[in-house]
Amino acid sequence: MGEAAIRTIVEAIHSSPTQAVVYLSGGASLALGWLMSVPGASNTLLEAVVPYSRVSMVQLLGRVPSQHCSQAMAKEMALLAYNRALKLSKPGYPVLGVGFTGSLATSRPKRGDHRFFLSMRASNRIWESSVTLTKNLRSREEEDKVSSCALIQAMAKACQVSGTLDSGLTESEVPYESETQFTEEQELEQLINGHLTCKIYPFSGEAHGSDEDRKIILPGSFNPLHEGHLKLLEVALRVCGGGYPCFEISAINADKPPLSVAQIKDRVKQFEAVGRRDLYFSPTIYLSFQSCAPLFWHL
Repeated sequence: MGEAAIRTIVEAIHSSPTQAVVYLSGGASLALGWLMSVPGASNTLLEAVVPYSRVSMVQLLGRVPSQHCSQAMAKEMALLAYNRALKLSKPGYPVLGVGFTGSLATSRPKRGDHRFFLSMRASNRIWESSVTLTKNLRSREEEDKVSSCALIQAMAKACQVSGTLDSGLTESEVPYESETQFTEEQELEQLINGHLTCKIYPFSGEAHGSDEDRKIILPGSFNPLHEGHLKLLEVALRVCGGGYPCFEISAINADKPPLSVAQIKDRVKQFEAVGRRDLYFSPTIYLSFQSCAPLFWHL
């Protein structure tokens, strides 16, 4: 767990296009320091929240959790972080939601295990990991460092960064790891069910999206997409003095029946054709759950 090795892998994370929101509680505090102390942190870290008190966690989740330290809790935090990252990220960049919850050594003896849970949510997959630490083997600071290394290693994997950190785990402390991939249909079902706030289809020719922070969004049903829609967005771009052009379709509309997965995919095909024909226009579709209003708050 040398400082040079940690710095090298954090630099690689910052060099990747992935932008992340991190929610953690109960440990891995050093990981935030490592991420923020290495130059380039703003390339990666959109927001970091530490809901440490019970009240803070309840406000984050919008409910009272039955258990604070569990894999299900880390997964829920990662999903919340992912949805938050969708709102804060630059157009077209891949985003990551990081959830961590731990029960590490404290100033008083613990009856239960010393353990931590990690979850990383990307657009089409989720990585999960849990570790039970040997009790009375390490100090709180040492356990925090172990969990921090595990978090950084998991972020590196999610960012498709090579390199391995020695987390300091013993042979008996074997991490339980899993990866679940989602099909496009499953992602769209999650959107319709309200688990995802939006799904983004980037059709630009840019490798890692746009550095434009400002999105110019044209909402509509686009059934069908026609030349008038394209002209409207072109005019909006000129009036606003530039920005990143986007279309927005509501999967659930207050005045119309909800779109099915098949209907959504049919609408998307129209924009794929436009993206291939006119690279300058390079539309991105924001498919939102109920309202496009949250997309506009920061414009």
